[in-house]
Amino acid sequence: MILRGPAIGITPKPSGRGVVGMPVYLWTERGPETYGPNSASASAGGVTVTATARVSKIVWQMGDGKTVTCTTAGTPYKAEYGKKPSPDCGYRYSTPSSTTSTGKFHVTATSTWTVDWQATSGPAGQLTEIRNSAVDISVVEVQVLN
Repeated sequence: MILRGPAIGITPKPSGRGVVGMPVYLWTERGPETYGPNSASASAGGVTVTATARVSKIVWQMGDGKTVTCTTAGTPYKAEYGKKPSPDCGYRYSTPSSTTSTGKFHVTATSTWTVDWQATSGPAGQLTEIRNSAVDISVVEVQVLN
């Protein structure tokens, strides 16, 4: 069974620029290796163990000292959403990324995978696995002059 960190989706895109105060959408691809469910079985000596893994939460470290905890995969951003905030996993920056030493916010997404297992001989249990992914984004401040 392969469990990976989130396949990060974020607005602004890493190649673009976001704006202070605008909604940031956070999401991951909903695949078996990036969000689950992901199942596998193994047999030995007449006993088969089946395990199923699912992401129970993703903690997003936003690069500005703040975190966002999401219990869903998030909603991918679409242009028609405009300035609406994400319905389930979002953020708004209050400072530009130019305040960091690199000029970008280093965003880390940490998935907590919950793995439930069951043996044909009776025993069952649960374990936790952690996986990370990261991306750098630029957020600028817009000033309007009269």
